[in-house]
Amino acid sequence: MDYSCEVPHSELLVVRAEEPYNAEPTAAALVEFPITPEDLIYCRNHGPVLEFDEAFTIRVDCTQGSRTFSLKELQGGFPRAEVVAALQCAGNRRKEMDAVKKVHGVLWNDGVICNCRWAGVRLRDVLQSMGVDSEALSGWHACFASHVTLCQDDEYYGGSIPLSRATSMEDDVLLAYEMNGQPLSPDHGYPLRVVVPGVLGARWVKWVDTISLSPDESPNFYQQRDYKVLPEEVDTKEKAAPLWSKMPSLTTLPLNSVVGSVTRKGNSAILVKGYAIGCGDVQVAKVDVSTDDGVTWRDARITYQEGKWSWTLWEALLENVPDSGVVYSRATDTRGGIQAREGKWNMRGVAYNPWGWGKW
Repeated sequence: MDYSCEVPHSELLVVRAEEPYNAEPTAAALVEFPITPEDLIYCRNHGPVLEFDEAFTIRVDCTQGSRTFSLKELQGGFPRAEVVAALQCAGNRRKEMDAVKKVHGVLWNDGVICNCRWAGVRLRDVLQSMGVDSEALSGWHACFASHVTLCQDDEYYGGSIPLSRATSMEDDVLLAYEMNGQPLSPDHGYPLRVVVPGVLGARWVKWVDTISLSPDESPNFYQQRDYKVLPEEVDTKEKAAPLWSKMPSLTTLPLNSVVGSVTRKGNSAILVKGYAIGCGDVQVAKVDVSTDDGVTWRDARITYQEGKWSWTLWEALLENVPDSGVVYSRATDTRGGIQAREGKWNMRGVAYNPWGWGKW
């Protein structure tokens, strides 16, 4: 693939791969900001990152016909909608899983997550303007595609979500053109990307240029042969080959918490900061921390939450701790679900969510 026109990237990220460009911030930097600054937002790519102009268009194909929209037509023809939502790569914490047993994929640490204020138009509004009746298309899917840049494993990048989610007011699915009050940058999908709150980042297609409705999920590689949790006994690509079509595509990611930083405060105290994220629209209710391997737990203080789709930031000042040790974090959600001590290993290294941990 040709990377000669690659755009410049943030210098504050830890580069995990050069071509295609994949990079993440440290969790210590992330947890200092409720809304993630542009320069600390991770970059996940499967091909070159290019810069497009306002001539960019998106084609929407549905049972009633097809229509092409320019960015200006979307901005001027539909109400502006805004949502605060966390965006998380399915491979977050993959490096930890790889330490248990080798996995396939970019060895991400715990920084492939961000929390942003997204703005654009509701996909629901666009589809309804074309006469789409989601009830008449029960069980169908909204398929997203980007053909404008090359891709590693397929002729284009694609993904899909149930049409019922795409047309639900409560699910806040956007065709976004702004992030944190500014136009999207090329790294994050300018001029247009899909925002699907509560769903893994693989479905938030950047540079989206085509939307189609189908009775089936997207046939794209990244929907059908990637981003799935395979059985633990599957540890080679050869073993995986016959199972991809039998396993469900990932939609939401599990309840998780991460220790971002541990700072010494005086001779016998530490300040622990971290983030947590619920599964889908089920928010985090509390975070506990432990310095005795989970024998006892102390409440952390939640310092930030904003709506049902945001991440949770938390901190805990722990006194009378030894000179060194390990602190663990454990999240509980509003339905009573509790983050387990161990995550489940899978070959692609996705959806890993054991207790968070940090050393001092």
